[in-house]
Amino acid sequence: MAKKVTKAIFPVAGLGTRFLPATKSVPKEIMTLVDRPLVQYAIDEARAAGIKEFIFVTSRGKGALEDYFDHSPVLEQELRSKGKTELLEILKDTNMDSGAIAYIRQHKALGLGHAVWCARRLIGNEPFAVMLPDDVIAADKPCLQQMIEAYNETGGNMVAAMEVNPEKSSSYGMLDIDDGPSDGALVKVKGMV
Repeated sequence: MAKKVTKAIFPVAGLGTRFLPATKSVPKEIMTLVDRPLVQYAIDEARAAGIKEFIFVTSRGKGALEDYFDHSPVLEQELRSKGKTELLEILKDTNMDSGAIAYIRQHKALGLGHAVWCARRLIGNEPFAVMLPDDVIAADKPCLQQMIEAYNETGGNMVAAMEVNPEKSSSYGMLDIDDGPSDGALVKVKGMV
């Protein structure tokens, strides 16, 4: 049986150039989708899939991200004194237990693979997930949960993928997949770039 996946890496060191000018002063991961930052959707999905340790690979200018997951005693006391218990409950989702969250600095922008490599000492020989907070996937069963279930069945590495137009392929990693039989959800990967 495969080891349980309880750690996730969140590579968030990028400059967010596709979202300029907003990301000049606000980290992309803190930008909101409806009423929550993008990173909160990723954290919620990770928690639902059984992730217990959250490793953020950051860069300069990501202080707002760290502040988002920290306790805010002044705000919490203000809400408590005004009887705003519903808002206090919402804040609980943003608080992380001590020791459950870590921040690693990626000093040079050398890509996604390098960002994952930067977290290697905190991962050790444990299986782990990599979550990209700017990719929000709407599914009846969360994507990470599906991937962990597939990992538990096969013991193999899992990569979530989608089809893209060939003209846009230079903006994405590419997979060479086996043309053999598949169940529609799992396909064998022969290579990747």
